[in-house]
Amino acid sequence: MQLPSSEEIVDDLAFFDDWEQRYQYIIDLGKQIPGLSEEAKTPDKIVKGCQSSVWLDYKTEDGKFLFEVDSDAVIVQGLLVLVLSAYNNRTAKEILDFDIDAYFTELDLERHITPTRGNGLRAIVGKIRQLASAV
Repeated sequence: MQLPSSEEIVDDLAFFDDWEQRYQYIIDLGKQIPGLSEEAKTPDKIVKGCQSSVWLDYKTEDGKFLFEVDSDAVIVQGLLVLVLSAYNNRTAKEILDFDIDAYFTELDLERHITPTRGNGLRAIVGKIRQLASAV
């Protein structure tokens, strides 16, 4: 699946008049990712710190990280797409250099999700950055 870029997501979200429409867009994005098979949802792939269950798997190919994610909550699936649009198919340096705080500010996201969802989002970002730092 071809994910939209972080720039495309910012542009798309700016098109909507209110957050109810933006939430629906984020949910629809989440429905587009295939998720992980039940066999792939192993305990070592769970991202700790998320309110919902979130699994993160990855491989590297030609020096770039390719992530696969899944969650048991539809809104979280969409939030995962927002994160993947910034980090998927990027080198470790590109991941570490990407200003995720500026991206989230531009999306105006954290003012519109619950604090526990925000903490979960930060846990996912932290896990991806940890993987990139280990390279």
